[in-house]
Amino acid sequence: MTLVEQAPQDRAVGNRAEVVVDLDAIAANTAALRERVDRPLMAVVKADGYGHGLLPAARAVLAGGADALGVAVLEEALALRAAGITAPVLAWLNGPGEDHAAALRADVEVSVNAAWGLAEVVAAARATGRTARVHLTIDTGLGREGATPDEWPQLVAAAARAQADGEVAVVGLWSHLAYADAPRHPTIGAQVRVFEEAVAVARAAGLTGARRHLANSAATIALPGTWFDMVRPGVALYGLDPLGGNPAQYGLRPAMTVQARVVLTKRVPAGAGVSYGHTYSPAQATTLALVPVGYADGVPRAAGNRARVLAGGAQRRIAGRVCMDQFVLDVGDDPVAVGDPVVLWGPGTGGEPTAQQWADAVETIHYELVTRVGGRFRRRYVGTAGVR
Repeated sequence: MTLVEQAPQDRAVGNRAEVVVDLDAIAANTAALRERVDRPLMAVVKADGYGHGLLPAARAVLAGGADALGVAVLEEALALRAAGITAPVLAWLNGPGEDHAAALRADVEVSVNAAWGLAEVVAAARATGRTARVHLTIDTGLGREGATPDEWPQLVAAAARAQADGEVAVVGLWSHLAYADAPRHPTIGAQVRVFEEAVAVARAAGLTGARRHLANSAATIALPGTWFDMVRPGVALYGLDPLGGNPAQYGLRPAMTVQARVVLTKRVPAGAGVSYGHTYSPAQATTLALVPVGYADGVPRAAGNRARVLAGGAQRRIAGRVCMDQFVLDVGDDPVAVGDPVVLWGPGTGGEPTAQQWADAVETIHYELVTRVGGRFRRRYVGTAGVR
């Protein structure tokens, strides 16, 4: 079965450019990780399912055996509920004035990392007459969200009082690692120690039923000492190695293929300037092929003269600067024609570059590439995992 999610501009784009998402790959990756850890798995589907589509990705990971879903913001959680997804969902990036009442009515679990945040959740619980399911966040050294170790005892005490009053149920204690993608980094052990101390404080206050979770994708793969009661992988679900290597060694396969088609070819003489600034000129007479996607569609401008694509049966470096709507390839004398496919990245099994190779070329991470690609690309789904 094949599904197509039409972008608003799809009539203009036609079939020129698409992001193809393999739902069966997402489900298989989830199953591989679930088997690896042999404990509950919260599948992270934030940021539109890491660019793979929130709802299809959520259904695919659940088909693969995920026990719960994790998102950043409440709107993502409510979209899951509106689509009929009933699995446990945690939304963790909550600022002041969030509609916690909507979260409680939709049975969405929320994260709290400050006393004021807990007070807002408690107020919503009183207003709705529902008990809020809460995860408390401790900053163990990432320096991002979470209560500091000095603030933690006060937050725990307030949460314990609210739980005794029936206003909240503290169901999770969690944190996030700064260096999980460098498994031997000394900060990992230090963060684990801070986390265990924070858990001890919470347990002593009576919060004994909360699951502990710390492990992201990299930790799920490489750091079993961080698995605790539940793991929380994200990018690995989509078949990308968070350690920057070959995902196949962990039984994972990339689920995203980004492709377009040649819309123009032309012969140019040696020395002709190509694209803005003429940062590329062919050494001899050649054929140029125009590909109709650019940085407005999430193709990094930095990919010019650096990243490779698959076209005409060979990998070819982008020639000159990536423009807002297009980029150019130098295909030499090869018989590349209008309508021929151009694969920017994919699983790598058909000779195309991978997202990791693109990330290396433009000096970023594959997380950024898969979550930013979009614009006028349409998204097309293949596979049946989670399809109703």
